[in-house]
Amino acid sequence: MTALPWGEMARLTARRALFAVPVLLVVTFGVFAVAAASPFDPVKAYAGTAALGADQETLDRLRENLGVDRPFTARWWDWLTSALGGDLGQSAVMRQPVAEVIGERLVWSALLCAAAFAAAVLLGTVLGVLAARRPGSLLDRAVTSLAYTLEAAPVFWTALLAVWLFALQLDVLPAGGLTDTGSDQVTFGQVTSHLILPAGVLAVSQLPWFTLYVRQGVGDALAEDPVRGARARGLSERTVLLGHALRSGLLPVLTLIGSRVPELITGALLVETVFSWPGIAAATVEAATSVDFPLLAALATLATAAVLAGNLLADLLYGLADPRVKLNEM
Repeated sequence: MTALPWGEMARLTARRALFAVPVLLVVTFGVFAVAAASPFDPVKAYAGTAALGADQETLDRLRENLGVDRPFTARWWDWLTSALGGDLGQSAVMRQPVAEVIGERLVWSALLCAAAFAAAVLLGTVLGVLAARRPGSLLDRAVTSLAYTLEAAPVFWTALLAVWLFALQLDVLPAGGLTDTGSDQVTFGQVTSHLILPAGVLAVSQLPWFTLYVRQGVGDALAEDPVRGARARGLSERTVLLGHALRSGLLPVLTLIGSRVPELITGALLVETVFSWPGIAAATVEAATSVDFPLLAALATLATAAVLAGNLLADLLYGLADPRVKLNEM
């Protein structure tokens, strides 16, 4: 790997940051527009069962207090100007500031996604390399068959199956939550044991893509002239595989990292719901069904920023790994 082209990296990051501004504006505006057209009534969601016996005057006054009687364009502009000043607004459904809602849950969602993504990349690389070493072998056919099967399996179905097998039948892992029932402390051991199932399920949902990409990339690299030349010079198969083919074969995987971020986020929401993981999934569902404009906009902004950051990271890694790629041309 060559020296880090810090100037090119900075210019690429600056260009992507400028590009992100209009994208985020369009996303947040779209959230307010879609929420305004939603059949859900934010006033009734806020009042709960009390709305059933309330008269129209009371509901109208509450609608005015919440600000949902104004055009969505005005609400969007007020939220945007406040957000630029660091105030993300007040969540009506959570009854607390949006920044607190996200701050309390984001760390757990980030932990789940990071653990799952790391496991998927590492295991996918190992399986892909093993399959690529001998194309058409029994191991290759077994790995690719497993990858295609897992690729077609819905993540919520895999999550329910994991709960049934490991929590109900084998009783070796907890079925959900962050800590044991009745525990009033969050300890490292409890978090780790409760993280295994949701992170494992989320990793399995991403595993097929990395396995198949590594298998294809390493298999193509093994057939290239530089690798054949290394073998002809008498280098060991291990050196040829790890020192030459693997590096070249992993380049397509770097571009895959950014493209998998949206599905990783979607899968994380489903996994968090099934396993009652205290991440942002519950807040997202509540915000959507209650038409909580400030919370919806903040969550959409966060998800969009994560996708843009993932694409930027993939391009930076690809440019660093392959000196033939010019970052300033991306």
